[in-house]
Amino acid sequence: MRSNPLKELGTLGQSIWLDYIRRDLITSGGLRRLIEEDGLRGMTSNPSIFEKAIADSHDYDEDIRAMALKGKGAEAIYEALSQSDVQSAADAFRPLYAATDGKDGYVSLEVNPHLAHDTNGTTEEARRLWAALDRPNVFIKVPATANGLPAIQQLISEGINVNVTLLFGLPRYRQVVEAYITGIEARAAQGKVVKQVASVASFFVSRIDALVDPLLERIIATGGKGADLARMAQGQVAIASAKLAYQVYKESFASDRFRKLAAQGARVQRLLWASTSTKNPHYRDVKYLEALIGPDTVNTAPLETLDAYRDHGEPKARLEQHLREARQVLERMTELGINIDTVTRQLEDEGVDKFNKPFDKLIETLAQRSQPLLQRES
Repeated sequence: MRSNPLKELGTLGQSIWLDYIRRDLITSGGLRRLIEEDGLRGMTSNPSIFEKAIADSHDYDEDIRAMALKGKGAEAIYEALSQSDVQSAADAFRPLYAATDGKDGYVSLEVNPHLAHDTNGTTEEARRLWAALDRPNVFIKVPATANGLPAIQQLISEGINVNVTLLFGLPRYRQVVEAYITGIEARAAQGKVVKQVASVASFFVSRIDALVDPLLERIIATGGKGADLARMAQGQVAIASAKLAYQVYKESFASDRFRKLAAQGARVQRLLWASTSTKNPHYRDVKYLEALIGPDTVNTAPLETLDAYRDHGEPKARLEQHLREARQVLERMTELGINIDTVTRQLEDEGVDKFNKPFDKLIETLAQRSQPLLQRES
């Protein structure tokens, strides 16, 4: 009988997490089965995931009705529902969190996406969510915007676990690592325990190819030498970026600066590969899982991608293979007139917008759903 490829990832040093949350997954025992049978080691959420979970089911109707009757508004209802689901999932992962000494078993909840460019607002909301969740094995997701960086540093110094999200480019990733290490240093300087502070840096992968590939296709259509270079780079930019990010990770956390913190119990900030479902139907459906398997990393994927990998995944440590080629891919971008830093800045702006829209839609849905329930009571 073929072994489970998802479970095999753990033997290669990678933790597989689920990029999905919904109440019936938890209450039905489905989450427990994923933990036991597939070796699932964590869970991530975002406003888009909650929008689909709440809008596409009636599992939450009774709670919505009860809170609406108490006069709670749509945002308060959303917070209560999302926090309840995250707490329940965190409780399901708590034994794993204990067994791995706090390495895995985390569930993430994002700050209001409209605060992405508000340092103080993000910091205050993250503190509030952390206190409300009241679980050691949760992450507060904070976008890796320029204004998010000071918030990340401050929250880490306060001992709040942070999942740094919407991370696309290498320059920004270096800033994220700096914010994390500086936050740990500040905490250590205060004489506070650093061992329990956890963080991941969520590097979004497939969205890079989704934006760059059409640019390469236009160059290919023109023919000539540029077309040949573009053809070789097509579908490779995201993986190349991730592979080089991993080299930055290794260098940063092997430094003398971090070794001093590690001696006090500080944890590395692991890279988490996000946006790993394949957007291009011409690519292998497990493309972004296969290529990025390596030690001390996390891959978070939706159920469909996990199902595909369980069925035909081929576990092998590939993250540090073909590094020379990865560097060449990014160098070709410059030759082809594509500024990868401009691309990643665009992706960051679009990423914030892609979370704002479903968040707003969810708040509108909750407001609309509350009214008929209230009218039925009157």
